Amino acid sequence: MRASQSYIQSLYEGSDSELQKITEYAVEHHVPIMEVDGIQFIKQLIRIHRPKKILEIGTAIGYSAIQMAKVDPSIHVTTLEVDETRYRQAIKNIQTFNYEKQINAIHQDAIDYLNDRTEDEPFDFVLIDAAKGKNKDFVDYTAPFLKKNGLLVVDNVLFKGYVSGENNESKRLSKLGSKINSFNQWLMNDERFETTIVETGDGIAVAIKQTN
Repeated sequence: MRASQSYIQSLYEGSDSELQKITEYAVEHHVPIMEVDGIQFIKQLIRIHRPKKILEIGTAIGYSAIQMAKVDPSIHVTTLEVDETRYRQAIKNIQTFNYEKQINAIHQDAIDYLNDRTEDEPFDFVLIDAAKGKNKDFVDYTAPFLKKNGLLVVDNVLFKGYVSGENNESKRLSKLGSKINSFNQWLMNDERFETTIVETGDGIAVAIKQTN
């Protein structure tokens, strides 16, 4: 971790102490959740953009869904998780923190959910934080359900230095880093979005939808 990132993260120490049990569970059970500076950046985007309907692909154990719901009681989060064990833990966490009215956690593959979706009202904000090799598919399937000027946010687009080649300790992760690099290049040139990549957390792409 860069010294500057460590410093920034230190500024948030204690800011979400009520969620400490979730972060401890994530560490103990090797469940990836967003880094503190990354989730704080996303919460700031939400404060600025003021979305009411959020779609999250990749619930894990509910940490980021709860964090987003905390920003404003009028926010409703639909969050999708394909792994049953993580989904069940997410439900427990959502209930523990009394966010059942704001967060609808669904145990379903994201693409299947989007294929079956019949609701007309679009989402204002989409967060993609799931299988990195499927990022392009997730974008293509969510784009029709994101309103014009809505935000599409993708986490882990720098992926621990494997995308830039700074880190090459693992051949398997280097291959995934190469796939993420191809996705980043594709998204930056996708005319449906105006995209920027921010070096916070594990790298976050922020794309504003330009078309209906």
